[in-house]
Amino acid sequence: MNKSIIIFVLILAFIGGFLLFYKPKPVSSPVIDNSLASSTSQWETKTDEQAGVTLNVTPSDISLGSVEWKFDIAMNTHSVELNQDMTKVAVLVDDQGKEYKPISWQGAESGGHHREGVLIFNQITPTPKSIELKITGIGGVVRNFVW
Repeated sequence: MNKSIIIFVLILAFIGGFLLFYKPKPVSSPVIDNSLASSTSQWETKTDEQAGVTLNVTPSDISLGSVEWKFDIAMNTHSVELNQDMTKVAVLVDDQGKEYKPISWQGAESGGHHREGVLIFNQITPTPKSIELKITGIGGVVRNFVW
């Protein structure tokens, strides 16, 4: 019985010492990369209100795995006819200044005062650190949306 008590006390001492002196290693923080390639979060909607027209643009799919990059666009006005061909008035510009034309517009046809749709571009490779969507000719002004 005496041996059992000694073994039990030694086990308790070992466990107590382990708990007292054990310090877990700190978890390393992930490196934050602000380039488009690393972003997996929801993209911020950008708004431009000029010449009586409001444009809201949200990148809906510009991830690494996407073959096509898509931008949701909503246009609203009470004074300008929204009759522009969106594939001709928009261009995507990478961080090196290279321009890319859209491959299609899926949405409301031209005309009216309220228009929504998706502007589609081919994926840019290599993925730039930032992009700028330029839209010209709606209300006679240039609109810049940067991510």
